[in-house]
Amino acid sequence: MNSLPQGFPIHSVTQEQIDAVDPLTYEVIRHRIWSITEEMGEALKRMSGSPIVTDANDFDFAIGDEFGQEVQVGLYNTGLVGAVDLAVYWTLQNRATNPGIEEGDMFLCNDPWVGGGLHQSDVIIYQPVFHDGKLFAWTSGICHEPDLGGVGLGSFSPAAQDVFSEALPTPPVKVVRGGQLQADMADMWTRRSRVPMLVGLDLRAQVGANNVGRQRLLEVIKRYGADTVKAVMKRMMADSENRLRGKLKSLPDGTWRATGYQDQSHEGDRSLHKITVAMTKKDDHLTFDFTGTDPQAGMINCTYAGMRGGVMIALLPILAHDIPWSAGGLMRCFDLVSEEGTINNATFPAAVSRGPIGPAWLTGTLVAECLSQMLDRSVDLGKSVQAACCGTWDTAVIAGLDERGEVPVPFLNILMEPMAGGYGARPQADGMDTGGLFCIPMGRIPDTEMSEFLYPMLVLWRREETDSGGPGRMRGGVSASLAFTPHGTSVPMGLVLASAGKAVSQNTGLSGGYPGNTGLDLVVRNVDVFDMLRAGVIPETLDELGGAIEIGQCYAQSDVKPGEVLYMHWQGGGGYGDPLLRSPEAVEADLIAGKVTVTAAEEIYGVAYDETSEHVDQARTQSLRLRILDERKQRSTVEPVSTRPILNVSHGRRIDDNLIEVRVDDSVLVACAHCGVQLADTATDDELWLGTFDGAPRTAGPQVTSGHATYVDGEVVFRQYCCPNCWTAVFSSIVPVEHPEHARTIALLGPEARALAMQAQ
Repeated sequence: MNSLPQGFPIHSVTQEQIDAVDPLTYEVIRHRIWSITEEMGEALKRMSGSPIVTDANDFDFAIGDEFGQEVQVGLYNTGLVGAVDLAVYWTLQNRATNPGIEEGDMFLCNDPWVGGGLHQSDVIIYQPVFHDGKLFAWTSGICHEPDLGGVGLGSFSPAAQDVFSEALPTPPVKVVRGGQLQADMADMWTRRSRVPMLVGLDLRAQVGANNVGRQRLLEVIKRYGADTVKAVMKRMMADSENRLRGKLKSLPDGTWRATGYQDQSHEGDRSLHKITVAMTKKDDHLTFDFTGTDPQAGMINCTYAGMRGGVMIALLPILAHDIPWSAGGLMRCFDLVSEEGTINNATFPAAVSRGPIGPAWLTGTLVAECLSQMLDRSVDLGKSVQAACCGTWDTAVIAGLDERGEVPVPFLNILMEPMAGGYGARPQADGMDTGGLFCIPMGRIPDTEMSEFLYPMLVLWRREETDSGGPGRMRGGVSASLAFTPHGTSVPMGLVLASAGKAVSQNTGLSGGYPGNTGLDLVVRNVDVFDMLRAGVIPETLDELGGAIEIGQCYAQSDVKPGEVLYMHWQGGGGYGDPLLRSPEAVEADLIAGKVTVTAAEEIYGVAYDETSEHVDQARTQSLRLRILDERKQRSTVEPVSTRPILNVSHGRRIDDNLIEVRVDDSVLVACAHCGVQLADTATDDELWLGTFDGAPRTAGPQVTSGHATYVDGEVVFRQYCCPNCWTAVFSSIVPVEHPEHARTIALLGPEARALAMQAQ
């Protein structure tokens, strides 16, 4: 690394040494390195007292080479993978001389412009590992802290316009010297928090986990030799890179586009804020171009590290799920293009506390949409296609006074129940119900009894919600809801809400599949749950609670008084394919399991269910589906054209569930995969010939939980494109009326087809 001081001692190996490692030794050492990250994770969980770590697994680990390139990462919060190495690069460039990088040092950082984490609540502790006086590797442990100061509870400030209203970003500082935790730095660090004991315990847990990593890595070096271990580390990155490049080479070149929105940017805002990406695949390389993304605004921004982390959220499970996660190699396979000062590449001093669960998450969702569209064309790789998962993290922070003991004590809790999000549907499988989060493969939901033990709260229910999964040929996974009341405190709890996906869809479907439910947070006022309980009534629904409903905005500060109820309903996954193509037997199973209601079955899936016999009425179902198709025809607008030919699609090339590429002589045509009608000639058409419908968002179905006008001023619609011949849905989503028509543009098919068409012309 040219930026290091001249003569800085670094351990390195030659390409010949890398090539000389035998396969058996390579596999043994590779798995040892993998196991070290797992042991570091277990060490942190045993020492941490924060439910964010112990219950929800919102943390991660990495082992890097001498330059910080990530050789092995954990299976926890994968968004952090895009930021860890950036902190090491910065430290090597800016701390090697003053205060120096030495044996026994550890650094602390929570500055998202430097890296390590995606917002200030992500705190990384990382250390250089030396062997024979030379810098050999880096280990790191990073976790989300419950509170690091700032105006808002949990360091979320809904009204923030800049970083100075949030937790203080701290560039890399030496928190351990010569193996000794520095008391002055530890005291300075914990002083900023509303829960200093938890933050102090996490700090020591991270130091301990890094000590475990260093000890285990040195043991491997002692057994196999430094050169052999380093050669394996370098080959791990190269192998992952080569395997990903090989997979990319097998796919057609092209450009795929996706655009998404964050509703509101701060408390009081009623606007929509856009992130847009064009993903171009050429040969064995990807380029993600975010040009056109809206300027940074309010608190819904992330830095470059967040944008990079968002890409990794999607790339790891969709494109690299069967490749070892040696991120330093995988990240060589793509480039990022972005304008500075935008909501997913914000410049200092933008507010970024919402970074990983706002713009970084949406970046990942859009990248996943592009990757899925690309992979959907492949028979072999199409199994990795997936509609959007739950779309966002529904943040709610409560804080107040716990009066259950002899001495009242303050408490603060970030509710982690939304960890049970719904997964997106896939071409051959429904999404997992309450399966977790796309970005935290090993995430978990807290235990209700433990939450009630730790905090003054009484949970009325926590359950899966019917109709929350996106309708489709394959259904999106359902989400869940939580309702609780303060219990064990006589004073109101402070409440901070920070979320998105309430006015527009972030859990979009694919190939005509509908989005999952919109999010909903509310407080039930003018009610005393304890009066109901004393009367022997256990409320099970909002209607039974009565009272006055106060719908929470995307970003808001409020309170919950004893006897009142906070209700959260987070998002399920998007559907895949037209719901009218779902088998009636699958809908029947969903009805019996409580995944969908009779209303949704009839209105969206076109399935008539006889509640008396508890079976589908096949004749009425056929009639109902024909009626819905006719309704789509009647309500849609179609550009008048001359008669379109019906093509033989039996030997065509799949584009997705509904579209197929057909080559007739020298022409490249696009047809409906169901009825064969020609939708475009790529030599002459810029757009697919489709019927268009814009209607009220509630037209999408009962999964739309509240009106968009509650949150934003702009016009929002349920937009659906259908084949104008058989009226199968090709695209279905809830979007602003000015949403670009990516779904019908020929450009999404890629330059390969266009070039062939131009040659023929």
